[in-house]
Amino acid sequence: MSQPASHLWPGVPLALGSAILFGASAPVSKLLVGAMDPWLLAGVLYLGAGLGLGLVHFARAASGLGRREAPLRRADLPWLVAVIVFGGVLGPLLLVFGLSLTSAASGSLLLNLEGLMTMGIAWLVFRENVDRRLLLGAAAILAGAVVLSWQGRDASFDIGGLLIAGACLAWGIDNNLTRKLSSADPIQIATIKGLAAGATNLALALLLGAQLPAARILVAGGLAGFLGIGVSLVMFMLALRHLGTARTGAYFSLAPFIGALISLMVFQEALTVQFAVAGVLMAVGLWLHLAERHEHEHIHELLEHEHAHVHDAHHQHAHDGPATEPHSHRHRHGELRHAHPHYPDLHHRHRHR
Repeated sequence: MSQPASHLWPGVPLALGSAILFGASAPVSKLLVGAMDPWLLAGVLYLGAGLGLGLVHFARAASGLGRREAPLRRADLPWLVAVIVFGGVLGPLLLVFGLSLTSAASGSLLLNLEGLMTMGIAWLVFRENVDRRLLLGAAAILAGAVVLSWQGRDASFDIGGLLIAGACLAWGIDNNLTRKLSSADPIQIATIKGLAAGATNLALALLLGAQLPAARILVAGGLAGFLGIGVSLVMFMLALRHLGTARTGAYFSLAPFIGALISLMVFQEALTVQFAVAGVLMAVGLWLHLAERHEHEHIHELLEHEHAHVHDAHHQHAHDGPATEPHSHRHRHGELRHAHPHYPDLHHRHRHR
């Protein structure tokens, strides 16, 4: 969407908020994984996200607030199916089988490939703009994640490692394809994804012999999934509108450090040199991204699309009668040439030399 007085708002806070919620779910999952099968836990987390957001969706529709967002259209369905398959089914499946065939040390390190896959696909396949500062920032954040997950033992790349790398590739594809849906209602999309992925993983876990835990454990898992996966995904999708995939993925890569920081406080774990080094690397990467100021004269080609918006420099169309803001409807953008700080958002996906 368009850039307000500060080009960092609201995309960067949304991306960081998504990382905080997802990172916070890690120590909660650490507590729950001892009470239920890991695969079953994945199903409960996703179902919690889908059911919780479903309640939000219906409550919002009853209040009339749902009209502020663009609904899913028939043209969105192929992208939605692909997102569910890659992110909600294929990724968790490959991860579960991969973890069963490799060491915990290898698995922890290889999971950092998701951020690399997300950014690499965005830059190389979808041609999002990137400069040296962004590359250095992303490298620092990923290096911090690697340092944080290093367990002091040799990591091997075996069949299990290959499956985990495949899971990270599936999630990287999922993150990039989700950008295709970022103009539509994120709560509606995250609800469908959570219900579909949760039902699939739960059914597979039960078929393989997993036993349901006590009701209070299920409720705790559902709440963790609602916040750590559901609300986090909604914020991630909103960030995609404003920042593009590569930058949102870079900020989201801070999630492991946030989870480790919360574990440090909750479980009273000792502060290690490894944690401090990871924190410094991630802080440097975060600063490099926050200090970005991409500004040049650019042309907006003729464009017609639908998304939630307010009337600003990029939205100057007329309405029949008064209109509350924000609102959503199909609208047309005429050709426009101007210069201002911007990210590769819904209105700035132009090519660069």
